[in-house]
Amino acid sequence: MKQTLKLTDIAALGFMLFAFFLGAGNIIFPPLAGQLAGEHLLPAMGGFLLTAVGLPLLAIIAVAIAGGSWQHLAKDLPSKVAALIAVLIFIIIGPAFAAPRTGLVAYEMAVSPLFAEATQLHLTIFSIVFFLIAMFFSWSQGRLIDLIGKLLTPALFIGLIVLAVAVFIDPQGEWMPASGPYATQPFTKGFLEGYNTMDTLAALMFGMLIVDALRNKGITEARATTKYLISSAFIAAFGLAAVYTSLFYLGSTSATVAAGADNGGYILSQYVQALFGPYGQIVLSAIVLLACLTTAIGLISACSEYFSSLTSLSYRSWVIIVGVACAIVANVGLSQLISLSIPVLVALYPVAIALVLLTFVRSKLANPMMGFRVVTLVAFLFALIDAAKVVGLDVSFFEGLPLFGVGLGWILPTFIALVVMCFVSGSSAQKLARDNA
Repeated sequence: MKQTLKLTDIAALGFMLFAFFLGAGNIIFPPLAGQLAGEHLLPAMGGFLLTAVGLPLLAIIAVAIAGGSWQHLAKDLPSKVAALIAVLIFIIIGPAFAAPRTGLVAYEMAVSPLFAEATQLHLTIFSIVFFLIAMFFSWSQGRLIDLIGKLLTPALFIGLIVLAVAVFIDPQGEWMPASGPYATQPFTKGFLEGYNTMDTLAALMFGMLIVDALRNKGITEARATTKYLISSAFIAAFGLAAVYTSLFYLGSTSATVAAGADNGGYILSQYVQALFGPYGQIVLSAIVLLACLTTAIGLISACSEYFSSLTSLSYRSWVIIVGVACAIVANVGLSQLISLSIPVLVALYPVAIALVLLTFVRSKLANPMMGFRVVTLVAFLFALIDAAKVVGLDVSFFEGLPLFGVGLGWILPTFIALVVMCFVSGSSAQKLARDNA
């Protein structure tokens, strides 16, 4: 029996994935990066698009090629190591950082400006309501494609299109000289800034939600699942690239309305009010609330799906646990949450990137099991050094390493390990296989 989807269902699938990705970080980071990049907008945006769009796209494709799940992607790693990496990623994109950040950004950009003097009580009440709504939409495990792809995302799309068209028709200023690292290393700085969206980590886990949605539409064959998973990835990537481009351009032309801003949320707020006048905050609130809510739903659903597969607790039990944890962590504060997440991202992102690349070259490896283990270990060890530098530890011994000065010291060692593993094979891999059998 041939398994096919209607075009409307394929589009809804892609929109759902786009909505999962387009959340807090996707909205607050590009405007500030665009303003700081100024005349170096294009290289800075190119670096950002590489890590914030290109890598998540490749990650979804890698998941599809591997078989549609994290377990398939990490099958050549020791089972306990693969489970540990997955748990760490889910904690980061779930209750520890990314999911609470959606609630914080929604509050600070969409709700806080409505009060003359916002207080901690306002944040607490909002975070409880926000994550209760997210838990409500996450509750129906098999209906995400209908709830998100056909209901919330179209409304979000309309708001984004209105904003993008207005930005290009009526820019609020001229490009300014680049500042900070963007003046000397715009591409590298943009590349690292893309880490903050956490989308490559999320992409490794969102695949299972798409596969689950496909199953509920009657798509169970591996070939059909892979095809539609990749199709949804390209739709989502196109949407993300369009949004980032408009937000970068918004930031680069924001000096007149938001000079000296220290966060992208403020830039976006001031710009939208300049474009739409007194109705600007309504437009912005609608966009931010929908973007953050859809991402929160995706993250809570993905975490609950995975943790329910590891434990005796049901999917809905984990929805409650993760949702409550997100509401609690959201009260930490946005700036504190971002500062805490950066070292963790610097340490884990290279591992995720290495796994994605290994999936594409698996057939070229002399011994896939050995190759996956050696390359991911090298990526992780050198990423730890980059993370140590971020937290202020003395790692000057490694200053001679290429790209270490810009926070990418892991790239060359990982690439060398990957090339070596294309030629090296040995009995140790068979021994590892026997030990894990």
